[in-house]
Amino acid sequence: MSVIKQYSLPNCNLILEGMEDVSESETNSLNNQISILINAECHFIGSNQNLSGGRVFLENLANTVSSYTQELLSGLPRPQNKDQEYPKISLENLAEQDIHRLTLEPEPDGEAHPVAIDLTTVQLFDLVEAVDQFLIDETSLSDVTLQLKSISKRHRPPEEPLAERVIPFLTGTATLAIVSFLFWIIPPPPIEKPVESLPESIPVEEVLPNETEPTQE
Repeated sequence: MSVIKQYSLPNCNLILEGMEDVSESETNSLNNQISILINAECHFIGSNQNLSGGRVFLENLANTVSSYTQELLSGLPRPQNKDQEYPKISLENLAEQDIHRLTLEPEPDGEAHPVAIDLTTVQLFDLVEAVDQFLIDETSLSDVTLQLKSISKRHRPPEEPLAERVIPFLTGTATLAIVSFLFWIIPPPPIEKPVESLPESIPVEEVLPNETEPTQE
């Protein structure tokens, strides 16, 4: 029995066509389950180009989209999977145009030609959502999982060398030591007592007594 699954987003549609495994359907209570994939198609709204392929295509698409999105959000470059089987899927960021180029590379000996689709960021994240819906759907190829790997140290951005991190601290310490040494060798200026300034004129009432003394006879 043929089964069609569709994961629709405003800018991207992922359509899977497959069949149930008769041996599994007898023991599985889930209906409309895709155990054998016949074809997978990815349609983008506003584009006349579509991507399609079999199980390898779908697995490569899911892994490439997930890895590329993690790199885009984290800013940490992730190593490319050079052992990817054909048809190969790659994503490239065209930073100057804010475009993400999705490329399908078929087998070199085949008659098919490479296909490249330029996606906007909105289309890219709709594709991510469609892939996520497929991966969490237990009725569609439940054995397909993402091949996520941690980033090794050699793929991480180089950290600032220890010498460059220490130089500013040493420079600041040396400058402080030089300034302290100069203050130590330069004799302090002589301290003079402040001279009290006298008023220029003394008020008359302060010179004359307040009361006249009595005269003696």
